[in-house]
Amino acid sequence: MNMAELKNKFIAVKDYEPTDMNELLCFTRQMYLRGEITIAQYRDLVRELELAGAYKPDNKNEYIGL
Repeated sequence: MNMAELKNKFIAVKDYEPTDMNELLCFTRQMYLRGEITIAQYRDLVRELELAGAYKPDNKNEYIGL
């Protein structure tokens, strides 16, 4: 699966376009956990998404400043 296929699958499932790369990253993780893509596909997609600006949220600092 490539980025274009990932984006098309996202649109087909969610009925809207992703707002940013992080949304696609979360969707990719969900697809992997459901067994819809292989670990190799997951790694390739995550690498591409991170190069495009996606990042995993830093949960440790989630509540700083509240």
